[in-house]
Amino acid sequence: MFHVSFPGLGLDFNINRVAFTIGGIEIYWYALCIVSGVLLALLYAKFNAKRFDVDNDKLLNCFIVGVITAILGARLYYVVFKWDYFMSDPARIFNIRDGGLAIYGGIIGALLGGLITAKVQKMRLLGLLDLTMIGFLIGQSVGRWGNFMNQEAFGVETDSLFRMVSEGTGSVAVHPCFLYESVWCALGVLFLHIFSKKWQKYYGQVAFLYMIWYGAERAVVEGLRTDSLYLPFNIGSYQPRVSQLVSLALVITGIVLLIVFRKRDDHIRDKKEVIIDKNEDKPQEAENV
Repeated sequence: MFHVSFPGLGLDFNINRVAFTIGGIEIYWYALCIVSGVLLALLYAKFNAKRFDVDNDKLLNCFIVGVITAILGARLYYVVFKWDYFMSDPARIFNIRDGGLAIYGGIIGALLGGLITAKVQKMRLLGLLDLTMIGFLIGQSVGRWGNFMNQEAFGVETDSLFRMVSEGTGSVAVHPCFLYESVWCALGVLFLHIFSKKWQKYYGQVAFLYMIWYGAERAVVEGLRTDSLYLPFNIGSYQPRVSQLVSLALVITGIVLLIVFRKRDDHIRDKKEVIIDKNEDKPQEAENV
């Protein structure tokens, strides 16, 4: 049980990591937040698949495989950069109930599993990627509240308006990094959804914008956190944070891809191509499918 307060906002909560118990097994709020985020992402994808030229049945196959590989990727990523901890007792690698899932590992794992499945099914990969990235933001926005329930993934001491205090923070006012990321991802969902309906010119454009949107926020917020994964070497007196470097690489890659793909004209909506009616020898318009 934690007593959590946001003094600057005048808010106080009593929270428990455990949501309920089934047959003696404790079900944590963290797990429920993650599952809720994943299911909401799937619902969004199912209702918007047609706009991105994605087949719903094939999408479900990608989703199932992607969830499995996301869990594996998130755990593997964490273990690799925390190997000193797991080296003495490798059996702890399989105990994910004690925590230790890295978001970037989950993203990488989900993409590998989902896109390989899509490739096998001969799907339009960039269209699927656009849809998936909005789903990622939904999952990330909701899932971060699992960190709140665990009172983890917070930042350094602060006296800002949004400061958070609890037993989990050592009764010190800290940056609620989970809140920053949750709100930023929710705004990203709104922005990319509207963008995809009104202004998207080509498949892949939404995915590239996601890279910039999420990467920029994570690069900043990661610098505030106290539980970062670090590379096992220093650059001068600075030990690089893994997620900051990945985030910066994501932003740069997204910008480069937007520039490289800027002249593409395969519009996601209302794309028509001209065909010739051989009988009447005059052009007609046909939907580009």
